[in-house]
Amino acid sequence: MATDLSQFNNSWYKPGNRVKILCWYFVNVLFFINPLNPFMGIKVKLLRLFGARIGKGVWIKPGVNIKYPWLLSIGDYTWIGEKVWIDNLDSVNIGSNVCISQGAMLLCGNHNYKLPTFDLIVKTITIEDGVWIGAQSTVCPGVTCKSHSILTVGSVATKDLEEQGIYQGNPAVKVRDRKQKKRI
Repeated sequence: MATDLSQFNNSWYKPGNRVKILCWYFVNVLFFINPLNPFMGIKVKLLRLFGARIGKGVWIKPGVNIKYPWLLSIGDYTWIGEKVWIDNLDSVNIGSNVCISQGAMLLCGNHNYKLPTFDLIVKTITIEDGVWIGAQSTVCPGVTCKSHSILTVGSVATKDLEEQGIYQGNPAVKVRDRKQKKRI
């Protein structure tokens, strides 16, 4: 079966008002993707203005690319590292005390390679409290990273990550359990 992109049609996909999408495009380029804007306070205010639900103490580093903020929820004291790409064609729900390291990608969209029309597929991503998404790693559509799981550097999560699990590789597999030391 050959792919025929001339037949591709995702007219069913309507992530929001076209004017809102256009306005966000320019705000995203000027204030988020632009590495010359290190001011996190204005970023949080702009995300809220466009409908994102953002908790307190959230850090958003320079170079972050967010597709649609009205489909984004971030809990308290979460860090979003440099050049993170949140390609939220569907909802992305990020918990509290989460670290998403440099260059990580959260990808809510994919294409159905089994159809010649290469139809768009979108699914929610959920990242629960205390999760660490390592640098240059990828979370695929429909994945839930459960509480305090870790996706190590350069790994690809194609399936849900268990609570307290440490995952590595492409596709990511569980390599051990996370052991938390108690503070003295």
